[in-house]
Amino acid sequence: MSSETSSAPNGAESVPAGKPERLYKVAFDLPDEIADWANASSERLWTGKTSVQMEVQVRNTPFYVKGIAFGDIVRVRADHERRELVFEEFVSEAGHSTVRIIIKEDDARSVVDDMLRSFKVSWEIDASGFLWAIDVPPHVDYSSMRAALLRVAGEGKIGIEEGALARARRDELGLSESDR
Repeated sequence: MSSETSSAPNGAESVPAGKPERLYKVAFDLPDEIADWANASSERLWTGKTSVQMEVQVRNTPFYVKGIAFGDIVRVRADHERRELVFEEFVSEAGHSTVRIIIKEDDARSVVDDMLRSFKVSWEIDASGFLWAIDVPPHVDYSSMRAALLRVAGEGKIGIEEGALARARRDELGLSESDR
């Protein structure tokens, strides 16, 4: 049983040739109901520096953290007792959205894989193989992607959670600010 979960980066903005971007893990503490389900007290996400001290850009898609998507800017603080950087507050969005699915039937894997490839999105799969974290960039036709995912969910093959929806997606779907 782990007290944390960690995700690998699913992409990064271009950096000068020969000089890889230095990434830092940031702990995002999970609320009790999510921590119980995730079997972890926090999720650690990769981040990259910005020009503002103690503000970083998220470099992967979270499996559990709500309201955060790839590319978002967050403020962090150094927790000396824990010896790590810890999420303090959301600063700004990058226009990406986070969608998570749970595979309920094994035959759904190839269907979802093909669907996600057709929409040209990236995703990460947790160690169990059942939880998928999908990064939906701003250019993707999310209404069509959402409809396709909801069809598969309607068949009982997957469960869906919109973990973080960018403003453009919320506007497109007629959702409020609280639905981030």
